[in-house]
Amino acid sequence: MIQEFKNFIAKGNVMDMAVGIIIGAAFTAIVTSLVSDLLNPVIGLVLGGIDFTNMYAVLSGDVPDGSSLDAAREAGAAVFAYGAFLTAVINFLIVAFVVFLLVKAVNRVKEATETPEEPAPAAPAGPSELDVLLEIRDALKK
Repeated sequence: MIQEFKNFIAKGNVMDMAVGIIIGAAFTAIVTSLVSDLLNPVIGLVLGGIDFTNMYAVLSGDVPDGSSLDAAREAGAAVFAYGAFLTAVINFLIVAFVVFLLVKAVNRVKEATETPEEPAPAAPAGPSELDVLLEIRDALKK
């Protein structure tokens, strides 16, 4: 059983998947920083200074006006944190787009490295209609 497990782990697919998960976790931190530190402030500036991360609606409980989302949660209020959801959606769209670009680039590289199939040799061309008519004409002349 241990030998089977070693064989399973040694297979390329498992190792590729493990590397993908590790790279994905690191990439998620980069995208989260991109969205929260770069994109959200720009979008907030365009929309009049709105900060997505602190956008929420109080469902129940008392929260002082102008409180941050963290302060509202610490106060024990039930909040509908739609700003955090919007940030997560933006994160997802960026990750999905980058993964699409990566897959597209990998496929392009894969296609470039594949040996092109040799085209099938063309079938020998028979005589054209004109050639046949000329042969018939010459045969009738004799």
